[in-house]
Amino acid sequence: METLILILVVVLLIFGTLIALLSRYKKCPSDKILVIYGMVGKGSTGDAKSAKCIHGGASFIWPVIQSYQYLDLTPISIEVNLTNALSRQNIRIDVPSRFTVGISTETGVMQNAAERLLGLGLNEIQELAKDIIFGQLRLVVATMDIEEINTDRDKFLEAVSSNVETELKKIGLRLINVNVTDINDESGYIEALGKEAAAKAINDARQSVAEKNRDGSIGEANAQRDERVQVSSANAAAVEGENTAKITVAKSDALRREKEAEALRIATAAEKVQYAKSLEEAYQAEESAEKQRAAKERATKEADIIVQAQIYKEKLEIEAEAEAEQIRRRAKGEADAIYARMEAEARGNEEILRKQATGFAEIVASAGGDSNDAVRLMLADKMEELIRIQVEAIKNIKIDKVTVWDSGSGDGKNSSTANFLSGLMKSIPPMQEMFDMAGMKLPEFLGKEKEENNQLEETNNN
Repeated sequence: METLILILVVVLLIFGTLIALLSRYKKCPSDKILVIYGMVGKGSTGDAKSAKCIHGGASFIWPVIQSYQYLDLTPISIEVNLTNALSRQNIRIDVPSRFTVGISTETGVMQNAAERLLGLGLNEIQELAKDIIFGQLRLVVATMDIEEINTDRDKFLEAVSSNVETELKKIGLRLINVNVTDINDESGYIEALGKEAAAKAINDARQSVAEKNRDGSIGEANAQRDERVQVSSANAAAVEGENTAKITVAKSDALRREKEAEALRIATAAEKVQYAKSLEEAYQAEESAEKQRAAKERATKEADIIVQAQIYKEKLEIEAEAEAEQIRRRAKGEADAIYARMEAEARGNEEILRKQATGFAEIVASAGGDSNDAVRLMLADKMEELIRIQVEAIKNIKIDKVTVWDSGSGDGKNSSTANFLSGLMKSIPPMQEMFDMAGMKLPEFLGKEKEENNQLEETNNN
């Protein structure tokens, strides 16, 4: 608890010290001068400074060893009505005037103000400045003539300002403005000077008016003369000028009309040329447009035809592909069917041949194992069928319907009709040839070979 109280006290002391220090930091307003006095350091000469002046800033005021005050920069207006001031001509005059002064912000002059005006009020400063102004104003009046003071006010005001400004700086003030309202004297000298100047001005004005009137009359007569001469000359020149101008105008009109006609001709020709060119360009544009339109229509039609042909071609290709696929499938089906049929026929033929081979083997076996005898047995079995086929070949020939023209020519042995019938019978393959074709020999009980028969016939004939 004691530690907490101690810490609190220390904090309060530190906070109070900071507040006190911050309260000693003073800022100087723009309409005042901050004057710090006490231990403010030393000046340029090494002596201790009496005060430190700050305008438009801020400074820290050390407690105990330093203090501060403000000097007000508000302008002070002082009415100075100087009376009975003795001029250089020993004529006393009155100079009513008004002076405006204020504390100076110049570095050295501020130091004077801090040393001489700090602590004084505005009224006290005003009285002090008023005394200085009175003295300097009397001094300036004593060094100038009344004529200079009355006529050359600028010189008078410049002398007053210079003297007063120098003395005011000694107490830290500066002169802002001087305004002298009027100057007069007790003896009426200034008024007399004014009347003399006024009378002189009036006489001069009257003389000047008379001279001006005289000069005006003479000038008026001369002006009238000159006017008449100049008017006549001007009229003559005007008439001549008018005639010349008319000639010039006529020539100008003729030239203008000629130029207008030429310009009109050129413009008309140019218009016709441009119109012809515009028509030609229009025709060319229309021709180009028509060509482009025709090309567009042709391209459109070609595109339509090509597109339709392409579509039709693709349709035909699709239909052809579909038909080819169908044909392929149908051909494949037919091929498969043919293959199956032929395979079945082959199996059937194979089976038949196998059966025939089996039967032929049995026939060979029945013939005692001799294949030739087996073949003869098979031909003997088929002989009846063969003879039947030969008979069938001429079975349906109607001999009574056959007309044979017999010329009686022949070989001396047979007639043409007999030869016809013999040839007809010879068209039937002989049995011997059939046996020969089969590689067999006709049995003897069926007949002998032809050669043998021919030999026998020849033997019998012989």
